[in-house]
Amino acid sequence: MPQTQLSAKTPLQRLEDSILESAKYRHVSKDLILRLGEKELHKRKNLKEAIKETKNTLHQIAGAYLDNLPPYAKWIAELERLQGDSAEIQEALKRMMTSHSSTRERLPHFHNFYAKTVSEIGSVESVIDLACGLNPLALSFLPLSAGASYFAYDLYGDMISFLNAYFALTLPGGYAEARDVVANPPTQPVQLALILKFLPVLEQTEKEKTLNWLKSINANYFLISFPTKTLSGRSMRMAENYEKQFCEVLQQPNWNYKRILFDNELCYLIEV
Repeated sequence: MPQTQLSAKTPLQRLEDSILESAKYRHVSKDLILRLGEKELHKRKNLKEAIKETKNTLHQIAGAYLDNLPPYAKWIAELERLQGDSAEIQEALKRMMTSHSSTRERLPHFHNFYAKTVSEIGSVESVIDLACGLNPLALSFLPLSAGASYFAYDLYGDMISFLNAYFALTLPGGYAEARDVVANPPTQPVQLALILKFLPVLEQTEKEKTLNWLKSINANYFLISFPTKTLSGRSMRMAENYEKQFCEVLQQPNWNYKRILFDNELCYLIEV
């Protein structure tokens, strides 16, 4: 690129370009990169440090949860080939879900995860899945009604393209979108909002904004969860710490809730 063109760009534009050149983050929502990058540019001494810290934050809130770049095109080809063989499809989906740490940890108890958390709702007519990862691949475990709608949001554009292709094969009412849901939360009314292991991520970038953010989500029920162990498997009193913090949030609104504890996950079903 000619030097005149490079110098004409703002530091924030140059930071964005640098992040998007990375294979690990080239598919991340540009809105998120700009939001994080702008904060770092205000805090850091120079552009190089701001780029480094923006990448560090992206790793903490997103990159650490995906083992490698998933072979999305190969996965869709496999699901298309397996159409009509429900048992083979379920095995394929379970294997795909091991590529993301959150769904991998949930796999051993997915058969009763929703039964223990949302069964009292009955048949679910509409869902938003915020910072969804590969959780939509577990549709068969969620008690959806016929004709249900399912809106999935995450920050990776390539993952979203895969999920839309997956929905086209499995759920006509499914839709996925790449979005920075912290800065731009969805507003459509739904019966159930899935907010699984996401609030700690929100707090990393927007301190003490959890309650206001939750109030912006237009759902009758929230299923919120927190990890109880680190990615390396250590507990470090995570369940106790997250429970204490979240109970302080729950003291303010007049919401009914129940608590459900799994081995790797602390859940709350909240009726708004």
